[in-house]
Amino acid sequence: MKRNPAHHYTCCTTCNGFRFLLLLTAWLFTAPSFAQIPDSFGNYYQLQEPENADTMALQPLIDAASPGDTLFLKPAIYTGPVVIAINRLVIEGSGKAAIDGMSISSVLFIEADSVQILNCVIRNSGGLHDKINSGVTLMGNYNTIENCRIEECLFGIDVHKSQHNKIIHNDISSLTRRSKALKGDAIRFWWAQFNHVIGNYWHDSRDMVVWYSAQNLFQENKGVGNRYGIHFMYSHNNRIQDNLLEDNSVGVFLMYSERTIMSGNYIIGNHRGSGMCIGMKETSGNQIINNKLIYSTQGIHIDVSPYVLEQINTIANNEIAFCGSAFFFKTKQMGNLIKNNYIHNNLQQISLEATTERFNDWDNNYWDDYQGFDKNGDNIGDVPYKLYSYVEHLWDFNKNVQFFYGAPILAVLDFLERLAPFSQPKFVLEDKHPMYHWVDNMKENTPDKTQ
Repeated sequence: MKRNPAHHYTCCTTCNGFRFLLLLTAWLFTAPSFAQIPDSFGNYYQLQEPENADTMALQPLIDAASPGDTLFLKPAIYTGPVVIAINRLVIEGSGKAAIDGMSISSVLFIEADSVQILNCVIRNSGGLHDKINSGVTLMGNYNTIENCRIEECLFGIDVHKSQHNKIIHNDISSLTRRSKALKGDAIRFWWAQFNHVIGNYWHDSRDMVVWYSAQNLFQENKGVGNRYGIHFMYSHNNRIQDNLLEDNSVGVFLMYSERTIMSGNYIIGNHRGSGMCIGMKETSGNQIINNKLIYSTQGIHIDVSPYVLEQINTIANNEIAFCGSAFFFKTKQMGNLIKNNYIHNNLQQISLEATTERFNDWDNNYWDDYQGFDKNGDNIGDVPYKLYSYVEHLWDFNKNVQFFYGAPILAVLDFLERLAPFSQPKFVLEDKHPMYHWVDNMKENTPDKTQ
């Protein structure tokens, strides 16, 4: 029978809580770094806000410019609000110029194409949600906002019906004087397509939201301390890759959003509010591949997904570990292909509000509580992995009972239920080809670029 230390941590529920914390600590200090994610986010270099500098209006300088001009701002405080309606204008702050909106409205309104805002501090927008007061209100195409610090602005960047823009290596936060629910979004997409959001650091904001926006790229960003790391609504064919999302209420939520490719992301520490790494609500045709979902209340939350049964969701080669439950199912579902995942050291593998999840296609996952043999050494368990729900019946009726998970009395009840069930246990799922030892199939099939 399969025996190794990792299995004993979940099979022995009496000491489960203590061992859970011990293993998590060891994993955090010994786990290899996630190679795709860079070490730095936000600004390329530290912006130095001018002290005791001159104050002048920026709008007259812009009005005097011609298409294709570059405005090199000297160390000063430039007042707004500012409207940019000149194509190909470049505003270069050199890391020492601040543009201050004077708490009136949005600080910068970009109504032109191919504008570049580089190396500036953008601060002090108005505070009206209905006006979407922002650091930058972006309404043109092919524009670039790069290496700026956007602070004390209700919304950071509002991308409104715009295409082919680049938002690169910015540090974005909302109004510090407001509570989380009354802040604005770090970046807000509305009916925007083909935009690239790369290397940004958003924090202490409400959400990062994508509404009715398709075919955008979100790559190598860091989102910390928000409600939603990234929230998609009616937004299709987007790509989310190599982002670090930490200490949010929800890492990524896909709501009514189809055909998302989500790969290489590291989502950790989501305990506040909903506390999920990935949420899926009535969404189909997605690929959730090669992500790390660590130390959160729920790894993946699934609610009526896929919505279109013919368009399956593929959840493959992810590591889901140290969560309250690796998967949570809101409804009895079918149409998800869940394969080659590394599922270990969770308090529960599956929690559900339905009767079973056996109608999904579970295949070749590694389950750390699998008990079986691999006599022929093909790394596939000789008997299927079958998950039944025993003592969990108690917290199906009262969620507060989960507080006592790992206590001796629940260990005894769990043992008695398995020895002589008082009621018919729930048959939750079957993985016919469970992985015996964890092997990262995607890593093995990736060529070594150093050779």
